[in-house]
Amino acid sequence: MAKLSSIQKNSNRLKLIEKFSNRRKSLKDKVMNKDLSIEDRIKIQNKLNDLPRNSSSIRYRNRCKLTGRTRGVYRKFGLSRIKIRELSMSGDLPGVVKSSW
Repeated sequence: MAKLSSIQKNSNRLKLIEKFSNRRKSLKDKVMNKDLSIEDRIKIQNKLNDLPRNSSSIRYRNRCKLTGRTRGVYRKFGLSRIKIRELSMSGDLPGVVKSSW
């Protein structure tokens, strides 16, 4: 089980990402516009830099929904490899069967 503080920090990041996503996207589009002068683009880049760091989507970490583990997380289930194995062996994951050939 991961520390609750790190799980909470990650969920706060997700809230910030959702809050600032539209503003961040519009500023990025303006910065990439080659028709603007360099001075205007630098001003827009400074506005982008003034946004909170945690509002960037790259800072969000995929975590297991049950344990908070960061490594070995399957996106399809949102669970770590360990929990997938435990739940599939007990029959709690529908449609998942042990392979045999």
